[in-house]
Parts: sequence; C-alpha cells; structure tokens
Amino acid sequence: MTITIEKTTTQKQKPADQTKLGFGRIFTDHIFIMNYDAGQGWHDPRILPFAPLKISPAAMCLHYAQEVFEGMKAYRAADGRVLLFRPEKNIARLNTSGARVCIPAIDETLALEAVKALVGLDRDWIPTAPGASLYIRPFIFAVDEQLGVHPGEHMLFVIILSPVGSYYGGGLAPVKIKIENTYVRAVSGGTGQAKTGGNYAASLKAQEVAQKESYSQVLWLDGVERKYIEEVGAMNVFFVIDDEVVTPKLSGSILSGITRMSVLELLGSWGLKVSQRRISVDELAQTAREGRLKEAFGTGTAAVISPIGELKWNDEIMTIGGGQIGNLSQRLYDVLTGIQFGSVPDEFGWTVEV
Repeated sequence: MTITIEKTTTQKQKPADQTKLGFGRIFTDHIFIMNYDAGQGWHDPRILPFAPLKISPAAMCLHYAQEVFEGMKAYRAADGRVLLFRPEKNIARLNTSGARVCIPAIDETLALEAVKALVGLDRDWIPTAPGASLYIRPFIFAVDEQLGVHPGEHMLFVIILSPVGSYYGGGLAPVKIKIENTYVRAVSGGTGQAKTGGNYAASLKAQEVAQKESYSQVLWLDGVERKYIEEVGAMNVFFVIDDEVVTPKLSGSILSGITRMSVLELLGSWGLKVSQRRISVDELAQTAREGRLKEAFGTGTAAVISPIGELKWNDEIMTIGGGQIGNLSQRLYDVLTGIQFGSVPDEFGWTVEV
C-alpha cells in the first residue's frame, strides 16, 4: 500500500519556549490514519492535516475499551539527524497488545514506514532543547456503531506526534513511590501485559491517592497474593541489591517494556549480575532495613531512567541511596540517552534514522 499525503495549508505556531513543553499537551501539524474493515482488511493509509476524529457516540471503543496504543520517540542528534529508538519493537508490541483484545494485526513494515513518513513530514517540530524529543503515539481502536459486547469489525489506526520535554519536571531527580496495598492493576490471564487503556484506567484511583500523599507514582503488587512486586504505574522497575540487579520477571500481568529490554541487554553487555525473578515486598523491605538495597529505578520510554529515592510501604519509609541518584542509574541514563540522541556510538544497532 502507498501512503498518500495531504499537507496542511495552515501550519500551527510552534512553541516559543521549549523549556515549557510539558508532556503530551501540544500536537504537530499532521496525523496518520488507516482504516480496517472486515472482509477488506487494513486499507487507505494516509497522512492528513491534524484535526479531530469523527466517530459515532455509539463507537465500540467508547463503551467496551477495545483499543491499544504505543509510546515511542524521535530524537534530534547534534549533527541534525533524526533518530528513532528500536521502533520495530514498539510496533511488534502493538500487535501483541492488539491480539489480546481482538484487534487485527497491522503490517509492521507499513506501520514503521508510516511512523517515518509522519515524523519526516513534521521534523521541524522536533525540539532542540536538551533532553526534549518528539513523542510518537500510535493507537488502534474499534469504531463500530453498535452497542454489543463482541470484537469490532471496523478499526482506525492513528498516529499523532507531540513535542515533549522531560517526563518528570524535576528531571533526573529521584522520585518518591508509594507501594500500593489496596488496589490492583492487573492479574495474570488479564490484560496486564497488553498496552491498553483499561489498564491505565484501573491505575487512576491509586495514583490519585498517592499524589495526595506527595508520591509521584505507585508501585503495584501482584493482584492475587498482594505480596510480589510488579511494576510502577508508568514504568518497569529495577533494584540493586548488594551486587545484583533484580527486576520482576514477566508474569503475564507486567508490560514488556522496550526500555526494560534495552537495560537488561546493556547490563548483560557490562558483565553485571542480573536476575529476572519474583521479589516480594517483604524481601525488598528487609534488604532496605539491612542496608543492602543500594539503588532503585524505573525504566520507560517517557522517563527513560527514573531513579527512585524513597519507597513507602504501609507506615514504613525506605530511603534508597540517601535519596541521591545511584551510579548505575546515572550510567544507564547517560548511555541510553546518548544512543538515542546520537552522541554515544550505537553498538547494538538500536537506532533507525528517519
């Protein structure tokens, strides 16, 4: 299929102050759209001027949450190149998520072509401020005009772009995380391993409570025994215990993060001891009491590496690394962002030039 392009005749005004971009509040001039209809498959890939989508109030996505999405970024290197970071992994995960909620697979080669075409067209929107980038949001949702609980037969695949600053306003400063005991996000066999909106809706109440207590995120426990660490609201999570780096293993209720995957590969290449295993909150708290919990950090596309300086579990406060950024967290951040922005050699072949 050939992607048709209709360029806007009315360009938006770009942000004058790139230090105040925030996250996901500003959108570029164009949008990618492709349709799916049962019996015809995916068709009519096109780039259009950015505008509201027209869907019926009875669209199935609004009532039964049949939708999936991804998050990725485009980076401007110092030499002017525009780089994507492992985009094929995000597109493959989009199909994995879609399979869980009965969304037909998209052609991954075409999807990558669409990302590159849209980013290339709106490349002037990519910020040049340090640490800023162009966030890429592909998503698919059912638009059938019918109130009935069954898989949709009509879909839209859409990509929008947003220039963003650092995900956390405090930059790389360690964040405070509350370990959640009351609510659960997902269970094995559910949709926890899919990147679908319902998972995030399930996290909102706990997030609201945590923020009222001055915590930026929640750390989820498993939904059955309520004792094993799973992931942070917007990130996978890692702990440095003694000389070992530990991260919860993928159990069917944890999102398989692209940054998580990259961190594991980096740590392996550095010869560090790494374990993917179940780790209970009791074990974690005990290592903190004994002074063996050296570092903790989250990983994700938006934040890249987010050091954790404090964990709260019930009434217990675990201060990690004196509330300062750990050496490993800093090294991972420097290398990953260096590869993404083209200032560090990409020895893994992770970047794709637009």
